[in-house]
Amino acid sequence: MRFAGISIRLVTAGTVVFATTIAAQAQAAPTPPPAVGVIAAIKRPITESSEFLGRIEATNRVSVVARVNAFLEKRSFNEGAEVKTGQLLYQLERGPFEADLAAKQAQVAQLQATLENAKLTTGRAQALLGGPAGQQSTYDAAIANQRSFEAQVQAAQAQVRTSQINLDYTEIRSPIDGKIGRTAVTEGNVVSPSSGVLTTIVSQDPMYVTFPVSLREALELRERYGPHGGFDAVVIKLRLLDGRLYGQTGKLNFVDNTIAQNTDTITLRGTIANPPLPNIPSTNGTVRELTDDEFVTVLLEGVQPVEVLAVPRSAVLSDQQGDYVFTVGADNKAQQHRVQLGQSTPTVAAVISGIALGDKVIVEGLQRVLPGVPVNPGPASALIESSMKVAGDGSTQTVGGGGGAPQAKPAGATP
Repeated sequence: MRFAGISIRLVTAGTVVFATTIAAQAQAAPTPPPAVGVIAAIKRPITESSEFLGRIEATNRVSVVARVNAFLEKRSFNEGAEVKTGQLLYQLERGPFEADLAAKQAQVAQLQATLENAKLTTGRAQALLGGPAGQQSTYDAAIANQRSFEAQVQAAQAQVRTSQINLDYTEIRSPIDGKIGRTAVTEGNVVSPSSGVLTTIVSQDPMYVTFPVSLREALELRERYGPHGGFDAVVIKLRLLDGRLYGQTGKLNFVDNTIAQNTDTITLRGTIANPPLPNIPSTNGTVRELTDDEFVTVLLEGVQPVEVLAVPRSAVLSDQQGDYVFTVGADNKAQQHRVQLGQSTPTVAAVISGIALGDKVIVEGLQRVLPGVPVNPGPASALIESSMKVAGDGSTQTVGGGGGAPQAKPAGATP
C-alpha cells in the first residue's frame, strides 16, 4: 500500500508540471497582427456645399388699406385663400360717392352751357369789329370771359375725376396674385385711411430665400465661384424644419450692398419655385410647401463637382489635437497621419493635406490599431467600396443633407 500511495503522488506531481509547462508555452506564443481593411486614397468628384440659416420671404407683399372714409358693406374673400389680381376684396358704401359724382357732373354740364354762350358772344363781338358798331374792348372782354369759363369747366371736370376715383375706391381689389391673410375689420364698421391695414397679401410663387453670410465666408465663396460663372456657378437647395430636403432648387440673384455692423455679415438672396402640392385637399384650394417668413437651412451648392483627394468618412478619427487617419506602410505597420479636411460629405472626406495619392488608408478594424504596431491589411468590405464608387459618380450628398440627421462637420470644412 505504501508503494501505491507513492505512485499516485508522483503521477499528480507530473501532471502539475506538465500543465505549467503548457501554460508557459501558451503565454510565450506571439499574438498575430490584427486584420484591417484598407482602401487607397484616390481623387474623386465631390459637390462643394456651404450651409447657412435663412428665411423664406414673399417676392411681393401688399398691406391693403382703405383710401376713403365709408362703411364696410361686404367682405368678398375667404381668409387664408389665394386671390388673383383685380379680385374684389371689400365693398364699401357707394351711395354718398355716387351722389357726389352726379353733383359734380351736373356742375360741369352747367359750366359747359355757360361756356357755349360765351363762345357765341365772342363770335358776335368779333363779327362787329369790321363795322362801325364794333369795339375792340367789347371783343377783348368777350374773349376773357370765354377763357374764364373754359378754365372753370376744366376745374369742374377735374372735380368729376376726383369723385370718380373716390367712387372707385369703394371697391377694394387685390393688386397682386397671392395668399391673403385674415381681415382686421368686419362688415358694418367705418373704415378710412387712418384705420390701418385691413389685410395683407403675400405672393406665393416664386419665393425669395435670404440668408446672412459672414464676410469671411462671402469672400471665400466669391473666390471659389466667381471665376466659374458667379451666380450661375451655384444652386440653392433647402432643408426644411422637419429635416426633409425641399424638392425644388433655386438660383442666387442678389448680394446686398451693405455689411451689417453688429454681426459683420452680408445678406444674400435667391429665388426658388413654390408650386402647389398635389393631392392635398384644402378648404382654401391650394397648399404650398414654403410659407412667408419660414425658417430654413440653405445649402449653397456648386453646379459642377470638383476633384478632391478623398477617403471614406469612417476612416477619419478625431481627438483634442484634431483629425487623423491611419495608413499602412511598406512594413505593414500602422502609421498615424494628422490631416486637414476640406469640403466633405456624410460618406466621403476630402483631404487637403496629411496624406498622398495612393496611400493605403485603414477604414476597418480601427479599434485594434495603434501607431507603429504591425497589422494584417486586406481589401475593405464591399460596402465601403460601393460608398466610394457612389461618391465617385458625382451624386454625393451635401454636408448634413438628405435625411436631416445631424452630421459632424470635419475640421476645415466650410460651414
